[in-house]
Amino acid sequence: MNVIEIENLSFSYPDGHGALRDVSLAVSDGETVAFIGPNGAGKSTLLLHLNGILRSGNGAVRIFGLPVEEKHLKEIRRRVGLVFQNPDDQLFSPTVFDDVAFGPISMECPEEEVRQRVKQALEQVGMSGHEQRSPHHLSVGEKKRIAIATVLSMSPEILVIDEPTSNLDPRGRWELIELLRGLPLTRVIATHDLEMVRVLCQRSILLDEGWVVADDLTSRLLSDLPLLAAHGLAPDQGRSDHPTI
Repeated sequence: MNVIEIENLSFSYPDGHGALRDVSLAVSDGETVAFIGPNGAGKSTLLLHLNGILRSGNGAVRIFGLPVEEKHLKEIRRRVGLVFQNPDDQLFSPTVFDDVAFGPISMECPEEEVRQRVKQALEQVGMSGHEQRSPHHLSVGEKKRIAIATVLSMSPEILVIDEPTSNLDPRGRWELIELLRGLPLTRVIATHDLEMVRVLCQRSILLDEGWVVADDLTSRLLSDLPLLAAHGLAPDQGRSDHPTI
């Protein structure tokens, strides 16, 4: 079953910059899919269409068969958990508990259920016991875990996450990869971290300048070094001074 369906989606920002151009793709239930591509490729813009933060009149986006439009937004946002690249964009409450409880409270869950959802979400991300800490005093890795917990507390069916391993040290990076590997959800990940993509994602979609350039098994796509180099994701084989991945 396709849980995400996008047909002929185009989107331009108010300044006229075309961020997405005739994008069509589908994601099946249980898949883990990477959106890869250079800066400005349209990856984050596409993610923001999956729960209606951005909407376009050009093309269609459906989540579990529901068109992403005003009357379905509450249901779609419950089922699609979006985690921003910068956790400070997601954490705004005085305590970790308050941040993780925000979603269940907005869903009008009873108090005991709110507490249970917070407890379970923090356990899932390995942050039990941090309920009364200020999220602003946590490390970057801890903030990222709490940001993920804020969406897990709403029991989403799809996790959409933007650059999860950015700004992490090697240990924190691999700990987060293992965390994501263990979540039993459909996962859509926008990233430059091709090593993480190899580990987590069976399928990868390469975007550049708003176009879908390639959509294939990760093993095949990441083996195509000329294709990756042409889109800024691998060394240019013709230049000895080009940096490595």
